[in-house]
Amino acid sequence: MAASAVPGYSPGFKKPPAMLRLKRKRLRRSEPSAAAAPPPCGAAPRAPSAPARRNPFSSLDNAPRAAGTPQPRERGRRPPPPAGESPAAAAFWQLLEPVCEDKPSRRTEPSERTNILAPTDDLHLPVAVPEVPSSPRHEFPADWSIKTRLLFMSSQPFTWAEHLKAQEEAQGFAQHCRATETNLPQSVQEPKLSTELRCAFQQSLVYWLHPSLPWLQLFPRIGADRKIAGKASPWSQDEALQQVLMSDWSVSFTSLYNLLKAKLCPYFYICTYQFTVLFRAAGLAGSDVITAVISPTTRGLREAMRHEGIEFSLPLVEDSRTRKQKNSEVNLETEVANSLEVGNSMEDGEEPAPSDDDDDESFSWLEEMGVQDKVKKPDAISIKLRKEKHEVQVDHKPESLALVKGTNTFTLLNFLINCKSLVAVAGPQAGLPPTLLSPVAFRGGTMQTLKARSINAKARVRLAYEDISSLEIVGPVMPHSLHSLTTLLKSAQRGAFSAVLYTHEPTAVFNADLDNASPALNKETVCKDLSTCGLHPKTLDQLSQCPTLGKSSIRFLEMKDYAYTWKS
Repeated sequence: MAASAVPGYSPGFKKPPAMLRLKRKRLRRSEPSAAAAPPPCGAAPRAPSAPARRNPFSSLDNAPRAAGTPQPRERGRRPPPPAGESPAAAAFWQLLEPVCEDKPSRRTEPSERTNILAPTDDLHLPVAVPEVPSSPRHEFPADWSIKTRLLFMSSQPFTWAEHLKAQEEAQGFAQHCRATETNLPQSVQEPKLSTELRCAFQQSLVYWLHPSLPWLQLFPRIGADRKIAGKASPWSQDEALQQVLMSDWSVSFTSLYNLLKAKLCPYFYICTYQFTVLFRAAGLAGSDVITAVISPTTRGLREAMRHEGIEFSLPLVEDSRTRKQKNSEVNLETEVANSLEVGNSMEDGEEPAPSDDDDDESFSWLEEMGVQDKVKKPDAISIKLRKEKHEVQVDHKPESLALVKGTNTFTLLNFLINCKSLVAVAGPQAGLPPTLLSPVAFRGGTMQTLKARSINAKARVRLAYEDISSLEIVGPVMPHSLHSLTTLLKSAQRGAFSAVLYTHEPTAVFNADLDNASPALNKETVCKDLSTCGLHPKTLDQLSQCPTLGKSSIRFLEMKDYAYTWKS
């Protein structure tokens, strides 16, 4: 059969107008025969004057087809009926036809959805946490994540936080530098007239930063290319200037570590364009040694750390393996107990995960058969990648958090100073050293303050409008600042306020329990050893507790009758 006699075949698709006119003439001549022929299975009824034109780009071979052959789009919609079908089979395919032609709805029913709260074996899938408020307590748990914004709301006005006098501002800075403890009464009668309250508020807004480049927003650094792009960066093409900046940064980093080791600094953060590091002094987060947590990490970073002799662990990956092993053991014991034959029950149970020792000796059977030279064995790199399969799967995920403890933190210090991947090579952040954030002063650090502003608005409550006051805090809010601000609001707002907390998500995993708690750690000893670190004793007591929030952080905080409730 000639290709020109087959309708729908267009070898000259480069000239659409001429082909369309030719098709119209053919269709007019064949209208009686086309009306008598039944439509193919799955084809929608169309008017004779408006036939469906086949897309010549839909098939690579563009081969001619018979007139009764269904189009490729129809083949994708439904399975083709078998050849030589009987009348009963034809009725069966006609019954399935409307089901196959129905377009899938954009929104599936709840019953067809996957249960997001069901436990999953995948390490890096986020587990949905139900937003259930906690029971009222006099203190909320320590939140080691960095907040980017706080929004406090209360029925009592925040006018006391507005327009601080020059003397009050200066007194607040002096109290911060001298680590002065401020103890306010349970309820301040006239907050606007309380100089002590206003000075303490200024004191709680102070933090220290390095480097200090006023025209650049140096926190957050992960995903900040858009905010930094277009800003002046004279160091991006000047290697000599980059070396000067990194040398100055190394001095500041070393100064912070020395303060931490001497228990004069409780903690500090290193924010790079790829990951964040949190150094904590001995006695904080339930640990009796200095700890450093890094998140997120990659296989390349971990290999570089191993090469430098840094001992670290992946506590979240190891915890997941332990839970899987326990679950498999419980399932195996259940199946053995319920089975009549031990052999059958072992076959039905889950296969245990292969150990690393088995991988090394898995080719010994080839030597026994005498074919070890004829069979190609996998190389050492493939075996190593297979062993590290679980670690590679969690790259760039919160579960890739690495924990460094004790004297290995000093080795980590030298590693980070000499690590070339610590600074971006290209892009808006090229040549820019990481950001150092600390609650206390250090060499090369610049004093900064969080931005605060109060807003009065009306909110509809039931059938009436009520005056609602809000206080917004913007900037890198570290754990000590969050606790200090809530302590002040507890007295100023008479024990009734609520807060919405915006978390820098890469740091939320710092709240995970790393199983490094020391049973011999005494609270009194911790407060005594860290009494000169610059934090209030109540703040120090909170940060010394073991983390309890898991991989999440506090999103909503509310106080009623001087008792906290929170949601994570």
